Amino acid sequence: MSWTSSRRRRAPWPVAAVALLLAVAGAGGYAALNHAGAPAGPTAGGASTSLASPPGARSAAGMLDASGARAALAQLPVKGRAPATGYDRVARFGEAWLDVDKNGCDTRDDILARDLAAVTRRTDCAVLTGTLSDPYTGRSIAFTRGVQTSALVQIDHVVALLDAWQTGAQGLSQETRVQLANDPLELLAVDGATNQAKGAGDAATWLPPNRGFRCEYAARQVAVKAKYGLWVTAAEGAALKGILAGC
Repeated sequence: MSWTSSRRRRAPWPVAAVALLLAVAGAGGYAALNHAGAPAGPTAGGASTSLASPPGARSAAGMLDASGARAALAQLPVKGRAPATGYDRVARFGEAWLDVDKNGCDTRDDILARDLAAVTRRTDCAVLTGTLSDPYTGRSIAFTRGVQTSALVQIDHVVALLDAWQTGAQGLSQETRVQLANDPLELLAVDGATNQAKGAGDAATWLPPNRGFRCEYAARQVAVKAKYGLWVTAAEGAALKGILAGC
């Protein structure tokens, strides 16, 4: 995950076109994406399946279906990875987790409440317990808030922040970078160990072990990069294209 430089960014394509593609799935609509064949990129065991989600889970404004993601990917600039010089999670993207939408709850609790089922709370915000249908592994994870247990469920930046920093976020304003880091489109509640294994990997170096989720994962990465004017590397673009071709 990543964070700036003062370099001015060039809009990769007309804002109106980005807005149109990001509206394909509607505000908060969950795009059901089924994987029809073996994806490109890193491989993992297990057959290709469709992952059922709790109603509303993982929903976010700007989600793309497969065709919208393929169209958006074709418009993303392809460039080399910029140096990581100057990257700092807090300095460039803000502290984790802020209340960017001003609803009185921090972003972590917002995403836990969105992605977990059977949620209980200590207050209007603090999620105490719930059950995660983990998109990255396909397993069910019981979440209990606590010093020894909270890390079992982590909030992943779908486009790792370091990857974002190295593919255009250095040219964004501080306010926009903070928005990116807290955007529900960019965030998923996932298995903690799997999130740690991902690190700052892009689609060319890491994909969810659960093949049935790879279509949605690729579509979300493309949607985030299009929304914030980021680019893809050649290897990353090829991996995303390969995944989406089978969706």
